[in-house]
Amino acid sequence: MHHYTWSKGVQALLFLVAVISFFSCAETLESEQVVYSNDFSTLDLAGFENGRILIFENDTIVGYYHNEEIALNLTGLPTHNLLKVTLEILIHDTWDGNTSDGVSGPDQWFFGVDSEEIFRTTFSNTPCESTYCLYQSYPNDFSQTNRPKTGAIQTNMPGLCIFGSVPNYTTRYSVSKIIEHKNSNARIFMNSDLVAENSPDPKCDESWSLAAVTVEALTLK
Repeated sequence: MHHYTWSKGVQALLFLVAVISFFSCAETLESEQVVYSNDFSTLDLAGFENGRILIFENDTIVGYYHNEEIALNLTGLPTHNLLKVTLEILIHDTWDGNTSDGVSGPDQWFFGVDSEEIFRTTFSNTPCESTYCLYQSYPNDFSQTNRPKTGAIQTNMPGLCIFGSVPNYTTRYSVSKIIEHKNSNARIFMNSDLVAENSPDPKCDESWSLAAVTVEALTLK
C-alpha cells in the first residue's frame, strides 16, 4: 500500500479551488422590503389576534400575556423566499428560566410562522449569585444554558405585577429570525409555556408583552 503526501503547493492549490467553488455557489440577496413595522404608538392593532394595548413605563405595548397565543396576520406579501421576523418582547416578573421542577419552571416562550414553530427558548429574571442562579436558554434554543438576562437590550425596568415596584424585573429582548417562506400570506404567532404552580395568581407572577414587530420580505438567489 502506498501512502501519498501532498506538497505544500498542491495543498494550497486544492484550498484555493475549494474557496472559489464555495463563493461561486454563494447566493445573492436580490431584494429586501419591510412589509410590516409597528411599535404600537399609533394604537394600530389591525391584523392582530388577541392584541390589546397596554401602557408600561410610558411606552405603548401589546400585553400582558400568560400562556395566551397572540398572532399577526399579513396578506398580499410581495414575491419572496425568506421572511425576517424581528420581535421586541418584554419579560415581566418572576421568570425562572430552565428550572425543571414542574412547579416554577421551566418558563418558555416561543414563536412561529403559519403552522411551524420557529424558536423556543427560556428567560430568567432571577438575580444570579455564585451560590444560586436560575439559568436561561436565550439567546439559544431551549434547553441551552446561559446566565439570566443574557442578550437583553434593556434590564433596568421594574416588574409589571407582582414585582411592579421592584427594579430590574422586566427585561427587554430583540428576537430576530430568518425563515424560509414563499406564500403571499403569513401568520406570525407568539405564546408561552409558563409554569407557576406555586402561585395563587400565575399571570401576575410571570408574563410577557410585545413592544414592537418588524417583518421583512427577502429574495435570495
